[in-house]
Amino acid sequence: MDIVKIIGVGLIALVIIVLLKQYKPDFVIYVSLIAGAIILFMVLDKLTGIVELLANLSNKAGINNQFLGILLKITGIAFLTEFAVSICNDSGETAIANKIDLGGKIIIIAISIPIISALLELIIKILP
Repeated sequence: MDIVKIIGVGLIALVIIVLLKQYKPDFVIYVSLIAGAIILFMVLDKLTGIVELLANLSNKAGINNQFLGILLKITGIAFLTEFAVSICNDSGETAIANKIDLGGKIIIIAISIPIISALLELIIKILP
């Protein structure tokens, strides 16, 4: 029941944030960052298991490991971008959050170019 632990950390952080906003609003962002880091470390072992499973499946299926690495990088960038955007939104900095979101999307597109190229080459081979 790992989700109960994650929800517990989140709710405890929420209570601390609500209490701190009244007296020390400057510390709210630190509590949010610490809670996010704790939750990230809680799910890190699950993430490594998923990566190992995907690597095994790609080896059995004969998929290029380079593509798997790119997909994992894209997923990591998406998670980190969402985390940073959430923190910025919580701090009331929506303009910065939007810029981080845009930057993450552009980097994802740039990283995915080899996969897009391979797909286009495959389509060209298939078409007469």
